[in-house]
Amino acid sequence: MKRLLAGAAFVLAAAAQAAAPVAAPAELKPAPQEAQAARIAAEVLSRSHYKPMPLDDALSSRIFDQYLKSLDPERVLFVQEDIDRLSVHRTRLGEAILKQDLGVPFAMFNLYRQRAIERFAYARSLLGKGFDFQASESYQFAREKEAWPKNEAEARELWRKRLKNDWLRLKLGGKDDKDIVTLLDKRYDNLAKQVNRAKGSDAFQTFMNAYTMAIEPHTNYMAPRAATEFGISMQLSLVGIGASLTEIDDYITIRELIAGGPAILSGLLKVGDRIVGVAQGPEGAMKEVLGWRVDDAVELIRGAADTVVRLDILPADVAPGGKKKLVSLVRKTISLEARAAKASIHSMTDGKTSRRVGVIALPTFYTDFAARNKGVPDYRSATRDVSRHLEAMKREKVDAVLIDLRNNGGGSMMEAIDLAGMFIDKGPVVLQRSANGQVSVGRDDRAGAVWDGPLGVLINRRSASSSEIFAAAIQDYGRGVIIGEPSYGKGTVQSLINLDEVAKSKERQFGDLKVTIAQFFRINGGAMQLRGVIPDILFPTAPDAEAVGESTFENALPWAQIKAADFVPAGDLRAVLPTLLELHEARVKKDKAFQYLQEDIAESKLLRKKNLVSLNEAARRKELAVQEARLAARESGADAAKGPAKANGSAGRDDGLQPGERNLASELAAEKARENAKDILLIEAVMILGDAARVLQSGVGLAAQAR
Repeated sequence: MKRLLAGAAFVLAAAAQAAAPVAAPAELKPAPQEAQAARIAAEVLSRSHYKPMPLDDALSSRIFDQYLKSLDPERVLFVQEDIDRLSVHRTRLGEAILKQDLGVPFAMFNLYRQRAIERFAYARSLLGKGFDFQASESYQFAREKEAWPKNEAEARELWRKRLKNDWLRLKLGGKDDKDIVTLLDKRYDNLAKQVNRAKGSDAFQTFMNAYTMAIEPHTNYMAPRAATEFGISMQLSLVGIGASLTEIDDYITIRELIAGGPAILSGLLKVGDRIVGVAQGPEGAMKEVLGWRVDDAVELIRGAADTVVRLDILPADVAPGGKKKLVSLVRKTISLEARAAKASIHSMTDGKTSRRVGVIALPTFYTDFAARNKGVPDYRSATRDVSRHLEAMKREKVDAVLIDLRNNGGGSMMEAIDLAGMFIDKGPVVLQRSANGQVSVGRDDRAGAVWDGPLGVLINRRSASSSEIFAAAIQDYGRGVIIGEPSYGKGTVQSLINLDEVAKSKERQFGDLKVTIAQFFRINGGAMQLRGVIPDILFPTAPDAEAVGESTFENALPWAQIKAADFVPAGDLRAVLPTLLELHEARVKKDKAFQYLQEDIAESKLLRKKNLVSLNEAARRKELAVQEARLAARESGADAAKGPAKANGSAGRDDGLQPGERNLASELAAEKARENAKDILLIEAVMILGDAARVLQSGVGLAAQAR
């Protein structure tokens, strides 16, 4: 650790020279405030983390491995010779942080960029040669656990097969060779442009997250811009024009206009319009944004509320070089309703009896922390939105309520506690243990429940953190039925620390740390950590379940058990669950859509396990014919009239295109079709809740009847 950093630049430069003679991207260098931020972060982590670690050789070695994983996760850019040369710095990264000398981390990032540019250039060089699709070859598509290529020749062979697979997918998707060459040349050119546009801040954030995640998976660094985006995601509002942007062919393109925003209310903009320039105020100079990154353009377009931004627009139906128009808009506060809780009511018929199940989909446990801390009476939060939906459902006289937490990665723990409090009388919801071993209780102290009728919670592998707190509390109280996949297994608590406040900086320059400060437990004393919440009624697990979740991290905190909280269960569902499970199993045996989903999941799992695809055209066409026949049989079957279904398994027909390569209108139409597709798992969860309402007599509390 005490060895000098001298020679680092020479070693890395030598590694870069070993590759093909492709022009290197501009060298990135650390800013002075970034070196300061790294040192401040190290001081905070050494005293505030739940599992504090000295920044010694052992941790430095873990940072090195995590950093390489972040730069080249599929091990397709570096070669073993690069790794051998870089390994001399394995125990020096900690010293780089403490000495505020980030030369080595930035040199590693610069080498990554150089290697990426070389690989993309090599791929493009092969396009004029074509491929022999009669040869018997295969391609391994997942390489995160494989060794790096031994040398440049092995790396090129890997990329030859990668490009051959890209070509074959497009060919099977109906593209001719000429179009394929054009498309792939553009694809790899765009990838090279993205790498060339990387900034020093990207290198710094990547390195800092390698540092934080080497300690523990959920501790993260957020640069000032990333911290701003995190705040927006939690408060569900921002100040801007109300347009979602994307990059298409170097143009900043409008992908969506947000309801109620200045952009859509003006009537002057539409989806597909391209922003080529941005100016501040009525008289500010126009700044061209052609070829910019989307996040840079967004930062220029956003600003203070009630200020003017002028946009130079190339309309969607005008060819490049055509007539543009100037649009002036006044920025306003935009509410991101698409990310808020949503409610719907589903009807089901059981013989002559019709039942209604209210579904509330909650994508995250959001809250406006700043407004809440200031005592603003009408601040925005997930719990308040859910409460309004529940009151509306009671007026509609629903028979049961289902809370859909699929893909909800968490958010505010306080919101999870408050939400659980809506379905119990009062009592403990979660236990929290700090680094010094002290255990505190997160309680709901409000008497009474907003909803005391039949209740279910739908979760999947990506339901994490606050979602798990809520689901576990409902399960431990015997208050409702948990349905779906085992959850993520994240049982740790994070706190946001503003590094500018720590450094007493008046400027926003050092960013934020999201630091793990505690571990949370169920009220029965068991941890959610690693094990997650196991549903009462299990659904088929997604194909990537083994690659998702806390158990995939080598340095995750272990599972633990502490003393249970003092609580009184609201009910005991053990007498009810066998009946619900029997009805569920009988129903899905007859449900073709559910059976198709299980088949797709099984097939996808098999493909992931095999981790090889043939590069022989005849073999692939044979596989495609089998798949097409299966899909055709399904679409012409009895369930065809009910429309397509959302699948957790195979992705259906593969056109070989990547996001951004399809026509924007068709891309949005396909996205809309996926949103409107039949949600097989949600439908079955609703049926289970309908069963619960029948078994426990509609209109009487599920928990009370079970008791």
